Formats: sequence, C-alpha cells, structure tokens
Amino acid sequence: MKQLALIIMLMVPMVALAQQTTVGGTVIDEKSGRPLPQVSVSAGRISVVTNEDGAFLLKLGDKPANITVSHLGYKTKKVTLRTGETENLKIKLQPTTIQLREVVIRTGNPRDIVEIAIKKIPENYSRQPELLKAFYRETAMKRKHFIYVAEGVEDMYKTSYTRGVGRDRVAIIKGRRLLSQKQGDTLGLKVMGGPVLPVQLDVVKNTELLLNQEEMDAYSYSWGTPEMINDRLQMVVLIEPLFSREYALYHGKLYIDNERLAFTRIELSLDMSDKEKATRTMLVRKPFGVKFKPRELSCVVDYRYTDGVTRISYLRNTFKFNCDWKKRLFSTSFTATCEMAVTDSQSEGVQPIVSRNSFDSHDAYYDKVEYFMDPEYWSNYNIIEPSESLDKAIRKLVSTYQRN
Repeated sequence: MKQLALIIMLMVPMVALAQQTTVGGTVIDEKSGRPLPQVSVSAGRISVVTNEDGAFLLKLGDKPANITVSHLGYKTKKVTLRTGETENLKIKLQPTTIQLREVVIRTGNPRDIVEIAIKKIPENYSRQPELLKAFYRETAMKRKHFIYVAEGVEDMYKTSYTRGVGRDRVAIIKGRRLLSQKQGDTLGLKVMGGPVLPVQLDVVKNTELLLNQEEMDAYSYSWGTPEMINDRLQMVVLIEPLFSREYALYHGKLYIDNERLAFTRIELSLDMSDKEKATRTMLVRKPFGVKFKPRELSCVVDYRYTDGVTRISYLRNTFKFNCDWKKRLFSTSFTATCEMAVTDSQSEGVQPIVSRNSFDSHDAYYDKVEYFMDPEYWSNYNIIEPSESLDKAIRKLVSTYQRN
C-alpha cells in the first residue's frame, strides 16, 4: 500500500431539516451491560453511530415507526418507537453465536475470494453519482487530556464505483475548532486532508491503495474467524506483509459478505517493525528539536447495505506517537483520531461539487474552520454525539479560551 494519506503535521499553535423529531438513547451489550461504541443506528438512509459511551441522537424530519440498530458481532435489532418513547432509549444488543451449519468451510486460497469480490464491485456498489451527507470530527490528546477538537458537517460527492476517486469531492458545510490555550500544551498537530479521508480511504473504490495486483502481491492471505454483520455471515480474510518494500505495509482484516461477496468492513494497521518507514507514512514535518516516535496508525472503514446498494458508512483513523524534546527526561504521548459517519445519502438529481468549493487533500481542517462557542451550533444536523469525556473537554477548552 503506497500511501493512505493518513499523514500528520506537527506544529506549534500560534442543510437543515424544516421539522425535527429526535430519537436518542444508549446501546449496551445485553449480557455485560457495557456501552457499545460505533453502533449503527438508522431510519432508512438517515443514520448515526454511537459514541464511546454508547450514546446516540438521531434527528429526523418525521417520526419513524422503528429504527434499526446493528453492530459487528451482534444481532441486528429493529426497535419499534411508541408514542412518547423516542428519547432515553436503552437498547440491548445480543451477541451473535454463529452456528456451524451457517458456516461454509473455505479450503481454497482466500485471495481468490478477495479477487472475486473485487470483480463484483460494479455489481455491489453504486453505478451512479451520489451525494452523501457526513459528520466529521478530529481530536488530539496529550497523554489523557484533550488539547484539540475540530468537527464539521460535509457533503461528499462520489462518482460511480466503476470509476476511480479522481472526480470525487468534499465540501465543508459547517465547521468549528477548539485548541488548548494552556501554556504547557505547546505542541499541536494538523491532519492533512482529514475531511477527504472518506474519499481517499474508500478502499473499495480507490483500488490503488490495496485492491490491485501489484499491492496484493505484497501480502499473504489466510482465513480468519467468520463474523456476523447485520445478521449476515461474513468471511474474514487476514492479510499480512509478505516481503519488504520501500514503504510500510499493513496488517489487516477484510470482511466479505458470504452471499453478495461485497466488502463490508476493512481494518488496517500500519506495520511498525521499521520505525523509519512508519514515520515517513505518518509525518509531514515537525518542529526543530522534537524527535518523533510512531506507535500506531490504524483505520476502520465500514460499508452499509441499503436500498440494494452497499455504501461507505463509517471511518475511523487513529494515530499514536511519542515526542521527545531535547533536555527533557521523559517523552510525551499523543493520540490523534479522525472519525466520519455518513448520516444521509441522495441518488437522484445529484450535481458535482465544483472544484473551487471543495476541500483539498493537501489542506488541514484546522486552517479552514473557525473557533466556536455556540452551544446550539449543530441545530438539526445529525452528528456523532460527543462522549462524556469529550463533552467535558470541550467545555473546559471553551472556558480556558474565554478566560484568555
């Protein structure tokens, strides 16, 4: 994989709905009671995902009869919404037990299944242009506290999956950012091309990243344990670097629908055995006197099947690294996260986003949006609700900014 555009730059910081029905609550594991993050909650094409606390808030024009709740490794649940029971829902998901009779034992080369799934991309994914509405958030943590939060609503224009990503575009509708004003938080970061990641990291559409002959030859393939997604059996193919290249390769899992042979989830983690190669993949530039030590670069891309079409639905990127300063005894750990959830899609009467209005992959989101303090900023837009810890961090950053 030559480049995932998951690069960071260290720096020293110097369409609304006319009516609204909200459906909110928490999704938990039925057995353990623990909250479940990244669960898909949808009503038709409109959807959100739960935050780290398992919480969600779905904003709709009309009250739906029910919502669908689905998550990897759990039975999909359809929740009927009764009058007056649309908020503070507590939804319990039951872990899936795969029966032996459900599993088709694969004894052949798993790469063959991957290649069949590639050939079926035009059949399984959209053959016409679409406009996706998405919510995007990027955060940075120094050790265990947040030092940066930026988020926004974006339009994403995608051409047919029979074409590449060259004409796909992203436009920022509304965005905001917060940066720590504490004197000790002297190191920040910029994620290059962050809001464009759903275009660049749509691995199924952007086959130059992984799903092409040259890149696939660099990996070995084996069968993983089958999983269930949306009550459908998924074959799991594990990929590992087969030999060394001039750039860092990835460890990964490819989830493929057992019947449709469509890619439904892709998990990738950068190989860290060669720190120099990993650094070249992750880092654009850094301040003088700072030593960069990569620890993790991983991403998850989810696809959801609706209306006979499989679409990208969720993406999460995680960067972890340490920075050493000259004349300091201990290094400092940093974690940066980029997260995107598609909240709606449109297939009819779609027009391309003109280039002058689009976000460039070489841009940093930090430079394109402004500071905010409006508590009603998101109004009727569907977003990934901030977790309790993130919400506290946002309030703290706002308070610090106001004092300064």
